[in-house]
Amino acid sequence: MSETAPNQLRDAIETAIAENPVILFMKGTPEAPACGFSARTVAVLQSLDQPFAAVDILPDPRIRQELSALSNWPTIPQLFVDGELVGGCDIVMEMYQSGELHELLGAEGGSDAEAVEAAEAGAEAAPLQIDNRL
Repeated sequence: MSETAPNQLRDAIETAIAENPVILFMKGTPEAPACGFSARTVAVLQSLDQPFAAVDILPDPRIRQELSALSNWPTIPQLFVDGELVGGCDIVMEMYQSGELHELLGAEGGSDAEAVEAAEAGAEAAPLQIDNRL
């Protein structure tokens, strides 16, 4: 009786991107990132005090496969703003440091030096303790 869409997972990913002004596809959650790149990206986004949605790609390997096919971007994390792919961790960090990310997200100027230091420390440091501001 139920009609199966040709690719329900891809449709769900497209819907999530369309319905959330800022969405991060990452390994883990903002409260418990599962890789240094995801941790750095979350730290930067949280330092801007702007709400964002997050999707953990780890529970189902098909999520990563479909997301990468949709975005044509091979690595995780992937940040989307207003339905458009911004990029991964390196691009987000560069945009943050230049102030371009503040402008894109409509965030206040200036940067949180502690968040940048923690984000740049990466996976070698102790796990980041980040306040969830969602």
